[in-house]
Amino acid sequence: MGSLALSRADVLDQPAPSIAGEVARIARQELAPLAAGIDDGSVYPAEVLRKFGAVGAWGSHVPHEGPADLRCAIQAMAAIGEVCGATAFMAWCQNTLVWYAANSTNVKLAKRFGDAFSSGRVLGGTGLSNPMKSFFGIEKLKLKGRKVEGGYIVRGALPWVSNLGPDHFFGTIFEREDEPGIASVESGTVMFLADCSDPAITLTPCKPFLAMDGTGTYGVQFRDAFVPDELILADPAAPFVKKIRAGFILLQAGMALGVIKDCINIMDEVDNSLGHINRYLPQQPVHFRELAAELEAETMALARDPYNEEETYWRKVIALRLRAGEASVAAAHAAMLHCGARGYLKSHRAQRRLREAYFVAIVTPATKQLRKMLADF
Repeated sequence: MGSLALSRADVLDQPAPSIAGEVARIARQELAPLAAGIDDGSVYPAEVLRKFGAVGAWGSHVPHEGPADLRCAIQAMAAIGEVCGATAFMAWCQNTLVWYAANSTNVKLAKRFGDAFSSGRVLGGTGLSNPMKSFFGIEKLKLKGRKVEGGYIVRGALPWVSNLGPDHFFGTIFEREDEPGIASVESGTVMFLADCSDPAITLTPCKPFLAMDGTGTYGVQFRDAFVPDELILADPAAPFVKKIRAGFILLQAGMALGVIKDCINIMDEVDNSLGHINRYLPQQPVHFRELAAELEAETMALARDPYNEEETYWRKVIALRLRAGEASVAAAHAAMLHCGARGYLKSHRAQRRLREAYFVAIVTPATKQLRKMLADF
């Protein structure tokens, strides 16, 4: 089909199914053979991630003359997740990185990184797990920064940041410690891009996870790293986080929808041989098809307007994310039961789906945080 690279205008002019369809094709042909290796940590699929970017997977949600629309990005992520939940998570990391740069008022930053991130030429992730917990009173910020000429000096450590490598970037937040009394969630925080090639930023491999070890997940240490003004996404961070938070969470629905759809596929695949006994199980594929359709319809409706500032909208986003995580676990559990002993084999993807589904339920904001957020309304 010639060069895969698309200009930003080409991406915006394409209907969502075209981009999602191309993503699905690449996922089936090139990602599927890598899924087991990504799961066990022997493969980090950098080239496939770049190919997804080249067909528009990371650029469709970039704001265009004001409004932003997340529907295509979520559909593309779901197509990836239907093949590999770990890669769908990396897709979310890349999409959030694009989301940060696209919404920053730092013109130099947006010009330098906008196309690089959205095309997939430069890969990266998000270090907002700790800050998102901090903003909702669960943890304290782990990074500290002080103002110096031309930028900030940042120190501290983040335990888990994903979709990273030595030439990657990620967005995160530090608390200002240079002016007594200024450091607070509302006014004393700064959001910035961290450059993993900086020698003052160290990536340390994490202990093996239950699943998804090929996601480029590291502990990140900042040893008095200089962050120039050119890498500041927002100062102060709080108003910026309020603007991007719905998109941050809504994009995660793509992971859930992909996992749920393949769990339905798994149940359908064993129907011919095991349907006579599986019909006694309380949860059937038809139930999850109906649930997936409901979740997708609600997601698409909310994804059309990610800048909606109404509290009722924000509550719907949180409630949807909670339902999506719980539905992922339920669908994967049902798929395991439908498969029976064959699903218990390490070679069967049903057990991989169960482990991936638990990640959807615990990645920030986790099920318990979402329930706290709803209770705080």
